[in-house]
Amino acid sequence: MRDAYHEELDALTARLVEMTRLVRSAMARATTALLDADLALAEGVIDADKEINALHHEVEENALELMARQQPVAVDLRTLIMTIRMSADLERMGDHAVHLAKITRLRHPTSAIPAEVRSMIVEMAQIAERLITKVGSVIASRDVPTAAEFETDDDAMDRLHRRLFEVLLSPNWKHGVEPAIDVTLAGRFFERYGDHAVRVARDVIFLVTGERPDQLTEDQLAGRDQE
Repeated sequence: MRDAYHEELDALTARLVEMTRLVRSAMARATTALLDADLALAEGVIDADKEINALHHEVEENALELMARQQPVAVDLRTLIMTIRMSADLERMGDHAVHLAKITRLRHPTSAIPAEVRSMIVEMAQIAERLITKVGSVIASRDVPTAAEFETDDDAMDRLHRRLFEVLLSPNWKHGVEPAIDVTLAGRFFERYGDHAVRVARDVIFLVTGERPDQLTEDQLAGRDQE
């Protein structure tokens, strides 16, 4: 009976990892659609979000069912609670990819991203890909030191987000209000995507240790404190 129960817990973790794969694909395709004004690709991202949402609801329902049926405590209870939280954050990350795709649809056949900020959007997308790939890894491994790195990893996204605003507020900006709004929204969606990745990493730390990251020392986060 207990073996079957822990197999169900492992299955929930596997579904979370699958969500990270779907979210990674959604953001990569949404970025390409945004930069290339690819309407068909954008519509594909919007349509595929149903699969992410379905997985989110499945994870949530299964976790709640296990809580009711098994009445877990300690690590198992934390696992189920954090699974629900992580699933919600991953679902929101998928939504941010959809928001980018909708900008593409709104501005088609013109690209919503002016030439002078394309490189920054590409770089933000690259950071987003690294973050979600790492999210999948830490969910599967429950590696606290790696999860603790996300705060620093996300700093690069935040810096790019600020740089976008500097360009938009510069007197050299010649594209008017509408493109400025599109770029502002796109930057915000990438920045929030990164924030959700950080939230998932924090939840992994809490799942493993029972403590929030800000309650742990640097040695504990780095895995150097064995006591």
